[in-house]
Amino acid sequence: MTDRAFFSNLLRDRSSAAFLTLLAALAIAVPVLNLVVPASSPFHLSTYVLTLVGKYLCYAMLALAVDLVWGFCGILSLGHAAFFALGGYAMGMYLMRQIGTRGVYGHPILPDFMVFLNWDALPWFWLGFDRFWFAMIMMALVPATLAFVFGWLAFRSRVTGVYLSIITQALTYALMLAFFRNDMGFGGNNGFTDFKDILGADLQQDSTRVVLLVVTIAALALSFLACQFIVASRAGRVIRAIRDAESRTRFLGYRVESFKLWVFVFSAMVAGVAGALYVPQVGIINPSEFAPINSIEVVIWVAVGGRGTLLGAAIGAVLVSYAKTYFTGALPEVWLYALGSLFVLATLFLPRGIIGLMPVRQEAR
Repeated sequence: MTDRAFFSNLLRDRSSAAFLTLLAALAIAVPVLNLVVPASSPFHLSTYVLTLVGKYLCYAMLALAVDLVWGFCGILSLGHAAFFALGGYAMGMYLMRQIGTRGVYGHPILPDFMVFLNWDALPWFWLGFDRFWFAMIMMALVPATLAFVFGWLAFRSRVTGVYLSIITQALTYALMLAFFRNDMGFGGNNGFTDFKDILGADLQQDSTRVVLLVVTIAALALSFLACQFIVASRAGRVIRAIRDAESRTRFLGYRVESFKLWVFVFSAMVAGVAGALYVPQVGIINPSEFAPINSIEVVIWVAVGGRGTLLGAAIGAVLVSYAKTYFTGALPEVWLYALGSLFVLATLFLPRGIIGLMPVRQEAR
C-alpha cells in the first residue's frame, strides 16, 4: 500500500480520523485551559489533572504496543511492563544527571543514592546520560535490544501460546528483582525521583508540564499512525495470517519467526518511548513498574477496549486507568475485585470490547 492510499483510507475510517482529531483538539485545549484560563475559573485545568491526562496517554501508547503484538500477531506478551520500565529508567537516568549540586548531598556528578551508598565513581553504563540525545536513543534502543534477544531465542525455538506468555512474565519479574538490588546502580527500592528539570526547563512549572503533555499527544498520534500503517501493509496481512494460522503461513513459505521478531521489537520500542514520556510527568520511576501485575493490567486494557482494533486499546487504557484512579481512592479495598470482574464481563459479553459497540471497522478480522 502506498503512502497516499494509506492516508486516504485513514481519512475514510471515521473512527481513526475522529481519534486523531480528538488528540489535536486536546493539544490545543490543554495549554489554554491550564495556562490562560485563571485558576478561579471552573474551566481551569489543574496541575493534578494535567499529570493524570499525561499518564493516561502514556498508558494508551503502551496499550497500542501490546495490541499490535497480541491483537494482530497473536503474541500474548505478559512482559511489556519491562520495556515500559526500561524506557522510563533511561529517561530517569538523564533526569538524575541533571540534578547535579542541587541534590540532597550536593555531589556534582553522582546521583544522591550513589553518594548515600558511598559509591566513589559513576558506573560505566551511566556515561552519556548527561546528554539528552543519548538518553533519547537509549529510551528506544535498550527495550528494542532486550526484545530482539528474547524474541530471537523464543521465536527461533517456536515457543508459542501460554508458554511464551509465562516466559515473558518471568522476564519482567526477574528484571524487577534485579532492579530492587542496591548494587545494580539504579536506586534500588526507591528508584529515581526528585527530578529538577529537563533540557533546562523546570519540571515543576506548569508550562513545562504542558509541553510534555503536548509531546506525549504527538507521540501517541505518531504511534497510532505507525501501527495503522503496519497493519494496513502487506506485512500486516502476513502477521494476521500468523495469528490465525501460523503453521499454514509457514507452509506457504513465509519466515514466520522474522515477522514475529520485527513486530515484537517495534512494539517494545513504542512501549519504551511511552515509559520515557511517563517518568518526567509522574516524577518517579522504581522497580515496581516491572511488576507482572502491570503487564496483566495492560492486557485487560486491550481486552476491555477491543483487541485487534488499536483504537479500542487506547480507549480501554484511558477508561480503565481512570476507573482505577477513582476507585482506588473511593473504594481501595474492592478495586482488584472490580478489575477482575471487568475482565471477565468483557470476555463473556463484549468479546470485541467497548469498541465493538460502535460502528468501527474491525481491522483484526
